[in-house]
Amino acid sequence: MIDIKFIRENPSKVATAAKNKGVDVNIDHVLHLDNEYRKLSTEVQTLQQERNTYAQEKNIEKGKGLKNVLAKKEHDASALRQELKQELYKIPNLAKDDVPPGENETENKVIRTVGEKPTFTFTPKDHLELGEALDIIDVKRAAKVSGTRFAYLKNDAVLLEFALVQFALATLTKEGFIPIVPPVLINKDITEGLGYWQEKGNEEYYYLNDPDEKKEMYLVGTAEHAIVPMHRDEVFDTQELPKRYVAFSSAFRREAGSYGKDTRGILRVHQFDKVEMVSFVSEKDDDKEHEYLLSLEEKLFQALGISYQVVQMCTGDLGFPAARKYDVEAWIPSQNKYREVTSVSTVTDFQSRRLNIKYLENLLAGGEKKFVHILNGTAFAIGRTIIAIMENYQQEDGSITVPEVLRTYVGKDKISSKKV
Repeated sequence: MIDIKFIRENPSKVATAAKNKGVDVNIDHVLHLDNEYRKLSTEVQTLQQERNTYAQEKNIEKGKGLKNVLAKKEHDASALRQELKQELYKIPNLAKDDVPPGENETENKVIRTVGEKPTFTFTPKDHLELGEALDIIDVKRAAKVSGTRFAYLKNDAVLLEFALVQFALATLTKEGFIPIVPPVLINKDITEGLGYWQEKGNEEYYYLNDPDEKKEMYLVGTAEHAIVPMHRDEVFDTQELPKRYVAFSSAFRREAGSYGKDTRGILRVHQFDKVEMVSFVSEKDDDKEHEYLLSLEEKLFQALGISYQVVQMCTGDLGFPAARKYDVEAWIPSQNKYREVTSVSTVTDFQSRRLNIKYLENLLAGGEKKFVHILNGTAFAIGRTIIAIMENYQQEDGSITVPEVLRTYVGKDKISSKKV
């Protein structure tokens, strides 16, 4: 949520920034509601003061006459406040000044390309053909049980998954990240605070309704959805920041509208596992933390020895809560192009205002509460990273060389079928 004071002072800037994200907002209506709410709040405060005066004077008759008027004004103010809140929730976060303008992903900017693409003396296979031959990926049996776009990982693919998890945890805990396994079900009211459910975003996530417990819940689309709100209504001391978490969880997405090669194998599925980073920082450290998280994502892929490129999202491809976002895209030989494997975003104080997460600054001067800035980044999207490893490290006989950095965790240096 954007500070209403900022909207009052910069209405055109907010309207233009929303439009650059493809969202039309009625700023005039928001400001009208804000003005009416402030006037009504002033009236309520005046009436409350009068009531207190009558109580002190023991003027019971005037106090009774004021009671009904005050109750109605308080009810109207509460309703207006809720309406204003819902209108504010429709306004996306503003992109940072250094975000390139653009309408969609075709206008994203490649920042740098790192590493060498593999060269093959044979025609490289895609991950599903390799996985089925090695008996480590099974989508056909998964379809019988769960439907399309689900998969069983089997045998050495399981070892590879947990090798990636252990490697990421080992790397990030050394950096001071707190390891955590979060719940994957979150209450519906929490989704308002995250901002991803606005602008039909709720259609991307799985909804569960339990009438017996009278609970409405969503399955998380990333561990961040459960990590960020864990500090709702809390105040950090400055010395606690930055507060960094590394979380492992399953994630669930509908992935509506995906088609073609994206739905083949395990590239774009409904259930997948991730290792996610979340940081809570002071306002002044936002940009520095964003670069730091990006550097960690690059460090992990450099260790795997896989060529990648860093891409900065344009305004039209940022998403509702993000103020700046980078993708890391790994080289996928079978598609002859780079594909997204991780991303890292800052949402500034957009989520913390909705969830009321603050920090105490200027302790020597008596302390000032400010909203924290929140950042999130993927260490490994496990399925896509496994795809990148399989395709880049495939051999002519169909075996897969295990990246050196993972061999201790996997327990072998090659994945091969029993026939090889």
